[in-house]
Amino acid sequence: MTMPREESNHAIITVIGRDQIGIIAWVSGRLAEYHVNILDISQTILNEFFTMIMVVDLEPSTLKLDVLASTLEQEGDNKGLQVKVQHEDVFKFMHRI
Repeated sequence: MTMPREESNHAIITVIGRDQIGIIAWVSGRLAEYHVNILDISQTILNEFFTMIMVVDLEPSTLKLDVLASTLEQEGDNKGLQVKVQHEDVFKFMHRI
């Protein structure tokens, strides 16, 4: 007998763009406004490109995943950044070997 799988409230946020001052501050500030908890973060600069991956907990959030994703994507576009937000399960499925 298999146990029902508990639904994850985690999401993966990726940010890519030309390096500029304040990217981490902007993303983390917006997430704090929406009560999204950052669980893990990794960022680096490759040549002049900023790359960041975050694992976040959406449980306490005031926004649904799709609204958060479209909001950050649009605001990122305005800053010259590509921002993607995916549910953890979708991200794992897309990147499985």
